[in-house]
Amino acid sequence: MKLSIVTPLSIVLDEDGVLSVRAEDATGSFGILPRHADFVTSLAISVVSWQSRNGTRHYCALRRGVLSVAGGNEIVIATREAVPGDDLTILDKTVLARFHADLESERTENVESTRLRLNAIRQMMHHLRPGHRAGVGVFS
Repeated sequence: MKLSIVTPLSIVLDEDGVLSVRAEDATGSFGILPRHADFVTSLAISVVSWQSRNGTRHYCALRRGVLSVAGGNEIVIATREAVPGDDLTILDKTVLARFHADLESERTENVESTRLRLNAIRQMMHHLRPGHRAGVGVFS
């Protein structure tokens, strides 16, 4: 099989001769062997592993992504960020921890951004109410 891992800025991996792939989506961990049915799934923050032709196991930490299988022999993973490595412990403890922390930070920023937008809408609605006196208030 052929496995490709791509980010918006680079091709992280493009390897032929892959014997098997292991990944994780919202339903859990799954494996892909040659002649797998075509499908597409959304990946969680996780470590993808694969076995190369010589039997060596390799790993790549992903910051979510989309995995597609085509023709039973071509696997493509598109992700925002990928960090390859051969030490699963380091990837699991450092890289995945950073990905999860980044995700939590993004959630917090999203909540704050939504709060600011709602506050701005409230202010506009207040000033657009019938009977509101022009020239009085924050935006006058």
